[in-house]
Amino acid sequence: MTREPGFFKDAHEPVKLRGTAQQDRVIEPPSGFARHRRSIVVAIVALLALTLLVVVLIRYAGAGRSVSRANVTIATVERGDFVRDIAADGQVVASVSPTLYAPAAGSVALQVHAGDAVHKGQTLALVDGPDLTAKLSQEQATLDSARLDWQRAQIDAQNKLSQSHQALAQAQVDEKTAQREYERSRKAYELGSYSEVQMLRTQDALEKSQFAATQARANDEAVPAQNRFDVDSKKALLDRQQFLVADLRRQVDALQIRSPVDGNVGQVQIADRATVAKDTPLLTVVDLTALEVDIKVPESFARDLRVGMNADLEGAGHQFKGSVSGVSPEVVNGQVTARVRFADGSVQDLRQSQRLSVRIFIDRRNNVLMVDRGSFVDQDGGAYVYVVHGNIAQRQSVRLGAASVQKVEILEGLEVGDQVVISGTDAFDRAERVVLSH
Repeated sequence: MTREPGFFKDAHEPVKLRGTAQQDRVIEPPSGFARHRRSIVVAIVALLALTLLVVVLIRYAGAGRSVSRANVTIATVERGDFVRDIAADGQVVASVSPTLYAPAAGSVALQVHAGDAVHKGQTLALVDGPDLTAKLSQEQATLDSARLDWQRAQIDAQNKLSQSHQALAQAQVDEKTAQREYERSRKAYELGSYSEVQMLRTQDALEKSQFAATQARANDEAVPAQNRFDVDSKKALLDRQQFLVADLRRQVDALQIRSPVDGNVGQVQIADRATVAKDTPLLTVVDLTALEVDIKVPESFARDLRVGMNADLEGAGHQFKGSVSGVSPEVVNGQVTARVRFADGSVQDLRQSQRLSVRIFIDRRNNVLMVDRGSFVDQDGGAYVYVVHGNIAQRQSVRLGAASVQKVEILEGLEVGDQVVISGTDAFDRAERVVLSH
């Protein structure tokens, strides 16, 4: 093997070791900062911790209570379009749904069944009232007798008037005859042909005939009034009997129960051929072309409701338009009943007592400062809210405006972006500051 020059050194050549001069350095004495660096760091950390503790203590100073954040609802104040509306569940009712009653006691024969379509005037049931029918026959006979009495009174009146005229005429003739006889006897007495007694006799006969004529004239004048009284009394009895018969005939006709409207038979409340008492409910007729929705709204919203307000109705997979047709003036259990009428007047595929969702629009405003509605609206009259700053809820006075189902208008006290506790403030016990713990 050939060895390259310098690859191996002579074994007797001394080995030179590398020195440590380049590795050595001068150690200077440590400065004061280096000697106390650890203490300074510990002091700075302690100072920061103390500062943080002071800040926390200052921040939470005055907090009367501590409530879990999970027990409250927080909403953010925003600005946008504000729609005042009322949402409620309604029940479809028929504004025209008359109930028909038995006009008299008897057996009822039904002519229709529940759900049948009927038209106005159609016979729905027949009531067997034999007592009423018999009474009508009796009163009809009495009516015929009263009519005959009235006609007889008219004939008697004519006869009395004729007799009075005849008696007056006869008295007038007798008066003229007596007058002539008296004149003749007076002249004869003056000529000496008659005695005074004969002349006085003819004078007495004249006075008697004059009295008879006066009486006959008075009777003739009184007969028409007396006849009129007799005839009118008979006519009054006749009219009374006619009214009685007409009413009985109406009651007999009412034994045929007829539909007052076009619609459908609703609930049938008796069995066929059942014997019922007077005024027993028999069945109802529902006019499906006159449906409305009956809703109940809180008393606080009722004062804002007006007849004619627009409403949206939804149910059974359909949406409808409507308007408020009436608002009850009575408050029952803190609620007011209102009715909504369908806009088109005729709604298909709806049934009585069906449930619908109703939304009534009261007002719409643009660029309004508002927040989600919560229980805070009804607490303290809505004069205060709790504004959240980090983990602190600060009580703050506000002035609220209009309220809808979902939003409340803010007039004073809040700004856009403020976070407000809208529910769960019952546990705050009206404290000025409340800690919201996690």
